[in-house]
Amino acid sequence: MEARDATAGAIVSNDGEEQTANEDTAPKEDTPQTKSKMEKIFGFRKEDLTSWHSLVTLLNRPADPASLGIFRCLFGLLMVIDITQERGLSHLDFKYLDGAPVCRFPLFNVLQPLPLDWMYLVYVVMFFGALGIMLGCFYRLSCLMFISTYWYIFFLDKTAWNNHSYLYGLIGFQLTLMDANRYWSIDGLRRPSIRNAHVPLWNYTVLRTQIFIVYFLAGLKKLDADWVEGYSMSYLAHHSLFDPFKMILPVELVNLLVVHAGGLVLDLTAGYLLFFDATRPYAFFFVSYFHCMNSQLFSIGMFSYTMLATSPVFCHADWPRRFFARFPGFLRAVLPLTSPAPQPSASCVYNTSQSTSSNPQETPPVAKAPKLRLKHKLAAIFTILYISEQLFLPYSHFITQGYNNWTNGLYGYSWDMMVHSRSHQHVKITYKDGETGETGYLNPGVFTQSRRWKDHGDMLKQYATCLNQFLPRYNISEPEIYFDIWVSINERFQQRIFDPRVDIVKAEWSPFRPSTWLMPLLVDLSPWRTKFQEIEGSLDNQTEIVFIADFPGLHLENFVSEDLGNTSISVLQGKVNVEIVEEKKNYTLQPGEQIKVPAGAYHKVYTVSEHPSCYMYIYVNTTEAALQENFTKLYELQERVRNGTETEPLPPELQPLIAADGDGGAEVNATDPIVQLFLKRQRRMKEVKKRREAGAMERLERFAVKKYYTIRRGFLMTAIAIRNLAVGLPSLEQLTREVAFANMKEPPAEANQDERLRDEVGHGEL
Repeated sequence: MEARDATAGAIVSNDGEEQTANEDTAPKEDTPQTKSKMEKIFGFRKEDLTSWHSLVTLLNRPADPASLGIFRCLFGLLMVIDITQERGLSHLDFKYLDGAPVCRFPLFNVLQPLPLDWMYLVYVVMFFGALGIMLGCFYRLSCLMFISTYWYIFFLDKTAWNNHSYLYGLIGFQLTLMDANRYWSIDGLRRPSIRNAHVPLWNYTVLRTQIFIVYFLAGLKKLDADWVEGYSMSYLAHHSLFDPFKMILPVELVNLLVVHAGGLVLDLTAGYLLFFDATRPYAFFFVSYFHCMNSQLFSIGMFSYTMLATSPVFCHADWPRRFFARFPGFLRAVLPLTSPAPQPSASCVYNTSQSTSSNPQETPPVAKAPKLRLKHKLAAIFTILYISEQLFLPYSHFITQGYNNWTNGLYGYSWDMMVHSRSHQHVKITYKDGETGETGYLNPGVFTQSRRWKDHGDMLKQYATCLNQFLPRYNISEPEIYFDIWVSINERFQQRIFDPRVDIVKAEWSPFRPSTWLMPLLVDLSPWRTKFQEIEGSLDNQTEIVFIADFPGLHLENFVSEDLGNTSISVLQGKVNVEIVEEKKNYTLQPGEQIKVPAGAYHKVYTVSEHPSCYMYIYVNTTEAALQENFTKLYELQERVRNGTETEPLPPELQPLIAADGDGGAEVNATDPIVQLFLKRQRRMKEVKKRREAGAMERLERFAVKKYYTIRRGFLMTAIAIRNLAVGLPSLEQLTREVAFANMKEPPAEANQDERLRDEVGHGEL
């Protein structure tokens, strides 16, 4: 029997407000109940939690479908956009490199990508699944299409794992089990029985709790000494978005109070503030400001916009009705419903009442326990288990011990967002022929496009196994693979993350056991970070410094570039032995002692003390310093020519300075390489300045053009792949023309200009 035939009495919405059902399906209660203070604040009574029956009734209580329907539509829209962007549809052929020898990093080694054309088909299925979710069309099928392909792609590549991609998959899974197609959906037009029908309260409970967990656990993860002391994201304070704060605070306090303390407080409180009516408007302001800033600070795709779309879920479930009721009447045909009240649904449990006397006028009705069906109990069990699992997984590192490097377990489900910043100084891959004993070196990142393997033991094991399979093609038999990778986390010393003496091909790795070849983080040396700032502050602008820490019994083999003409090693703690390889000389250094190492040559630094050693490289990039000096002289000369104070005629090799000054920065031929580089740098700086000073409309146009070409390529390459699957491959000439047409490029982006500029005048690495 349909619920509308059996329901009677008041229908209580998820926010605790009573709504009256249609008179023909549910008569009003004669005596309205007085709400307790707890019910007014939380939307439920203490009695609702005292028994299993009352808990199931609470979780299946009818709620307005409007807010859930709007969120479904927004989430589907954002995923449609995300598929062409962060999911990689626009560069799928570059990502999977069909037929090329590529090392991949799936969650399970048995997972492998399909042939390229079939991968495009997988993305087509995911795209139409997301589109179906947005439109509420064949809703369950669309959800299954989306989450099956989404999780396949997600599990296929651990190097792309992050918290927000994990969140998209979780929300897609939740929507599959929810009744989110009962408001503003094509399914509602096709099936009047579900149109504008109630949804059970657990739909909102699961979704709201999920978002609360994202915020709150991200805050708990930030209760870390590095975050609290301002070391995790210190570079953010220099971004132009924080300029308003820097007008009243120094950069150091902006970093400590705004970036770190502000982020911690917001994450810990956002979920609570969004839940309560009194604090929700303030939460909306701060959360929206936070996510808008994140969208500009980080390349995180649709995450900021998805989190913005989740905020209204915490409002009263009927907010869309009240919001869209303010629009003009001629728009009502295309806008979501504003009336009538939701119709009853078999998915919900309704409170009924019965009279204890034959004359209802004499005795008021009393509550009658509602009848619970199996699906209502299963929904309650799912809600409890799902929330429990989400609270457990981020702290399950005692199980997934093989993933514990310097982050806690699988980063993809830990919600430790932006807690760690890393910098890599030195990466060396050594191979050894198992038969001949011959050794050699590999270019870091060979056979893969990812750089994330450098930070994770499980990926390093997969990478070593892959190299072991590929190197025999190059006459290297039974290869052994050794990694020497130096990383600084949260501004600490650069130190090894893996034992360079262990052949990773033969090394054991298990997700359930610690790996002995993962080196521990030297947390005892963390207090040195305050000393680093003092040392760096005492140096001039041309002098660079790198802080190193190493374990007893190990050594660092390093090559000093010829550009670094003034490089020295100074010991801070412990005892080291410096070997100059070409000179075949050894020098022992104690704390406070220093030695100059030759440029263009190898040297080795052995840690010979019983405890870890700490030392620093101090160097000057003499090539860059000379280049900057020449740039300064050319700029001063150009200024003198411009204001007429230069009386001497310019030699032929400097004549392009005058031509460049008069043609607005157009391309000018120059014979002198220094002048050529100077003019090229000036031209690019003008382009960057022009882009940064552009108006809002110009920026919007540039953004739209960039996205257009990205989406255009994704759809054109998809069309080519589907055609190939349907009718077969065309001739090579035709395929080349089609791919060239799809590869039509957009104008260079501002970020690319900045990157090129940094490449020209970037610092040389040790």
